[in-house]
Amino acid sequence: MKESIGERAVILGEYILDTGATVRATAKVFKISKSTVHKDVTEKLRYDNPQLYKEVKSVLEKNKQERHIRGGLATRRKYKGE
Repeated sequence: MKESIGERAVILGEYILDTGATVRATAKVFKISKSTVHKDVTEKLRYDNPQLYKEVKSVLEKNKQERHIRGGLATRRKYKGE
């Protein structure tokens, strides 16, 4: 990604909003670290595009609330041998 930091934050925010992806999944798609994705969409996006920030924040909150379910399913798959 060769965009400026502000442009990257908007691109990442739009991707999360469109797909409902987690920070980890977004980082994998764009080949950058989870820390970079999180910092861009929580700190930089707040000032660059406040409306998009609010929408992305709601998706991240939903993902955070579902986190324990995804972890349980992953553990189940691990021990089932899938």
